[in-house]
Amino acid sequence: MSRIGKLPVAIPAGVTVSFENGVVTVKGAKGTLSQEIVGEIAVKVEGAEAHVVKLNESPALDAKHGLYRALLHNMVVGVSEGFKKTLKVHGVGWKVAKQGNKVVMNIGFSHPVEVVEPDGVKLECPSQTEIVVSGINKELVGQTAAVIRSYRKPEPYHGYGIAYSDEVIERKEGKTGGKGKK
Repeated sequence: MSRIGKLPVAIPAGVTVSFENGVVTVKGAKGTLSQEIVGEIAVKVEGAEAHVVKLNESPALDAKHGLYRALLHNMVVGVSEGFKKTLKVHGVGWKVAKQGNKVVMNIGFSHPVEVVEPDGVKLECPSQTEIVVSGINKELVGQTAAVIRSYRKPEPYHGYGIAYSDEVIERKEGKTGGKGKK
């Protein structure tokens, strides 16, 4: 039995959770999210807690039990607080700017790179070297941040690249240029 699946999901004030026809819907101040639940799993709401329960015992359901509990928890947190990832841009002359519904990045290419905001995600540039990705869907926020980071992954020799604000890049020593053989 899944240890994570057994844990109840706390429902804060202002958030409603409903389960009908295999779809769990979570509504809150920031928006509405829904997730289809496949298999013999149900969501029961009791007071200020929601429980993900298995309707029978099988090894396949054990894996899904913890997964759907984690997804439900992320949905509840998303509609009440939201999710946010911050990216830092490191490079000489590199900068980012918000123009309308897209972020334009000058990151060492011969052309600027434009990233359009996907539905449900907000992109902000508080400074010329910072991008903030926020939204209510944790998966979509993480995927958008990963796509932006993939344009210039951080490299360990000079430290150039786009990195998460809490990411630690281990710096490597370059060539030492020792004496050659005679």
